[in-house]
Amino acid sequence: MRLILVVLVTILCTLNFSEAYKLLIVFPIPGKSHSILGNAFVRHLLNAGHQVTYITPIPMKDVNPALRQINVETNKNCFAAEEVLDIQKLMRKEVDMKDIPTVFTMMFNIANATIQHENVQKLITDPTENFDAVIAEWMYSELYSGFSAVFNCPLIFFLSVSPHNMALSLIDQIPNPAYTADHIKSNTIPPFPFWTRVQELLTLLNWKIHRWWVNDRNVNSYDKAFKLAVMRRGRTLPPLEEMKYNASLIFGNSHISTADGTPLPRNLIEIGGYHIDSKVEPLPEDLKKILDDAKEGFIFFSMGSMLQSSKMPETIKSGLLKIFGQLKQKVIWKFELSVPDKPNNIFMLDWAPQQSILAHPKCVLFITHGGLLSTTEALHYRVPIIGIPMFADQFININRAAAKGIGRRVDLNYDTPKNLKLAIEEILGNSSYRDRVNELSYVYHDRAISPGAEITRWIHHVIKTKGAPHLRSPALLVPWYQKLYLDLIFLIIISNAIFSMTIIRLISYMKHDINLSKKQS
Repeated sequence: MRLILVVLVTILCTLNFSEAYKLLIVFPIPGKSHSILGNAFVRHLLNAGHQVTYITPIPMKDVNPALRQINVETNKNCFAAEEVLDIQKLMRKEVDMKDIPTVFTMMFNIANATIQHENVQKLITDPTENFDAVIAEWMYSELYSGFSAVFNCPLIFFLSVSPHNMALSLIDQIPNPAYTADHIKSNTIPPFPFWTRVQELLTLLNWKIHRWWVNDRNVNSYDKAFKLAVMRRGRTLPPLEEMKYNASLIFGNSHISTADGTPLPRNLIEIGGYHIDSKVEPLPEDLKKILDDAKEGFIFFSMGSMLQSSKMPETIKSGLLKIFGQLKQKVIWKFELSVPDKPNNIFMLDWAPQQSILAHPKCVLFITHGGLLSTTEALHYRVPIIGIPMFADQFININRAAAKGIGRRVDLNYDTPKNLKLAIEEILGNSSYRDRVNELSYVYHDRAISPGAEITRWIHHVIKTKGAPHLRSPALLVPWYQKLYLDLIFLIIISNAIFSMTIIRLISYMKHDINLSKKQS
């Protein structure tokens, strides 16, 4: 009898008694990395027992009765990744993914196409649809806050990169540019010299000005997409200027181990690494044998899911093959085409199970484009890196990795083979990189709960507290001129002016009286 009671108690303790919520997840950017993040987010919520409606341009293959997918695959027409993210175009500066108007326009087109999509309109104009919370990826557009207005439920933003001024301004205030690197434009990390601080300030003002410049376009899109849906529910659509500051919190795909130690608001919840599988998928047998037989270890080289190594200039490709062929390590290169007459130690893969490769104990170095997913995975599996950044936040990610002592940066140009050889020799010949990545990996793993558990914990918290108003920063209610104490400065200037004028007038009167007395005498 006692044994039965113990078994019953054990079973009861393992059951999940938390409420099942209906959640709307919006990850509409048609990129492989964004799909990985969105899918991982959805799986955590499904595993927690929630019902999920998922707006995505790349539907998951999972069959789950609790998952409903809203297909917006036509978003791919707004973002031709193979054309925009062509390596040679990026090298020749034909495409500038650091250009602020370009970034804003591209992401507006995707956001506008999403909220105007017939499948999305069918969802939001159905008055019988309801959700307990909306979680939407923020990528230079607050248009998705309209979903929260339609369903009258809490809003949570998701940020795929490290926290930066534009996103943080939605829940708190803009971080000080004197010690905060811009996530795209910066080419260095703090502390900054004088002219870099000036440049960071100008970059911040540039973001703000362009954001103001495109505001009317955003408002028109927001009204057109959501006004009818809200009216059908007997309410009035709140203005975009109000809704975009209505997020309960932001989930940041970041962690202090990969970022700078800048102050963050309470409602920025870092969940970097949540996409990494707790159990490593087994390698294909043929690849496993290659890696197991690497007596001197192996180097993994991948430019990510959106950049194609095969589109590098021929001179760079041939130069890389030459220097890789001189190494005693094996080289696993994610390369989309077959290459004849390559050295025997080089193995080309058109598809690479990145996490499984990095998890292999003989992986001694990861050469990467520097995306946040890749740099996080390298830290997770304790592998030093060499970064060849190409666009967006890859530059600042690699700069941070180099500053933390876990990697080196090599820019992509016609000197890349020579510079990459020197970087490989430096990292493989200097044990400090491996030591430092082990130390920083401890920081990464040393968390009270897993990042996946953080997701479900905070979503529950937001819903149960009706939007978590206690987390809202008072900075949102304070005008910018008061934050800078410009009203006090103005008062001091006016007071000094009045005081000075009074003194001058008194002196003038005294001189007049003295002169008058002299004349009378």
